[in-house]
Amino acid sequence: MSLLSLKDRIGFPEDWKIEPIGKILLSSQYGTSQGGSESGVPVIGMKNLQDGKVDFKDLSFVSLNENEKDKLLLKDGDILLNRTNSYELVGKVGFVEKAIEAVFASYLVRLEVDKSKADSKFVAMWLSGFWADQMIKKIATRAISQANVNPTEFKKFCLVPVIPLPEQKIIADLLSTWDGAIEKTERLIQTKEMRFKRLQNDLIYMPTKEGKWQQVRTKSLFKERKETKRGDLPLLSITNGEGVIPREDTNRKDTSNEDKSKYLRICPEDIGYNTMRMWQGVSALSSLEGIVSPAYTICIPGEKLCPLFVAYLFKVPFMVHKFYRYSQGLTSDTWNLKFHHFSEVKMPLPSIDEQEQIAETLSSARREIDLLKQLADKYKTQKRGLMQKMLTGEWRVMPEIVKNFEEAK
Repeated sequence: MSLLSLKDRIGFPEDWKIEPIGKILLSSQYGTSQGGSESGVPVIGMKNLQDGKVDFKDLSFVSLNENEKDKLLLKDGDILLNRTNSYELVGKVGFVEKAIEAVFASYLVRLEVDKSKADSKFVAMWLSGFWADQMIKKIATRAISQANVNPTEFKKFCLVPVIPLPEQKIIADLLSTWDGAIEKTERLIQTKEMRFKRLQNDLIYMPTKEGKWQQVRTKSLFKERKETKRGDLPLLSITNGEGVIPREDTNRKDTSNEDKSKYLRICPEDIGYNTMRMWQGVSALSSLEGIVSPAYTICIPGEKLCPLFVAYLFKVPFMVHKFYRYSQGLTSDTWNLKFHHFSEVKMPLPSIDEQEQIAETLSSARREIDLLKQLADKYKTQKRGLMQKMLTGEWRVMPEIVKNFEEAK
């Protein structure tokens, strides 16, 4: 994409310059190729590049001598570019706001911005946006299972808007306000998730452990639904996080068979589980009627069961472990829990009133988490829209704000 075509396609303001990114960089540097170790220096990998930032949680380690470590230690304002990965993930960017003592892996490139020419946070935000992603994907060379970005090509052909520094800083600070709201909301979600797990433990696991409830084999509580030849019903998917949803809502490629005569009917209040992954807890309560792949098993809860309680129970670790123990197969790739093996599993059976009370308490906690996740998604959508407007100059910072910013420095 040439300078002229980029400016024409985006419609940058006339007074904005567009330059190859190499003109505003002081340096670029590959990370370490050392393999992981149990201790040593924390190392940033691709998984730590999240939403345009570097996430310092769940770090791996590498063993480096002091000279190697000093050369690769992160600094405030560094930008990390993922140069080798799948085509979808290549070009992913993370900005280092406040560095910790950590290095970065060889498939990442450290970009150091010349701070006399550009604001590193502004540049990182631009690189995280739609237009930069399009340019990086065009530069990337593709192989069978991965793509690669050559840093030399990147510096020549990835273009950035170069505008007055005060305006860059104001735009970056404004967009960071949304980052603060997103981070605060996500921390609250984490707190609520921990509370939810404690509730599961207190309401289900502890009474079971203490022998408060009778243990009953599931074969006396469930029936298997084996209804097929219902191609008139909509195609559904059973997901681990979102429950039973329409297949088109999964955003995954449709790999279902054209002939759906063997697909299984699932009804509201049925429990569906992935026969090959029940040992990982992949099950859900349905609120919809439709058909699902024969790879699932459909269970009809009996009159002694509150289906919503069962849905929560089947996610508690001690029950997932039971499903793991009863799964059949030589390796994890072939483990399966067909209904006749599922029927041998024992589960705790509180009274129906207790089941309903527990289900309502957990559902109330779950609703809080879901509302917070919706709020976080709204903030992210608002930020993306604002980035599109401000990083392309469609919305400008008022001159008096720029003047006040310069005077306040």
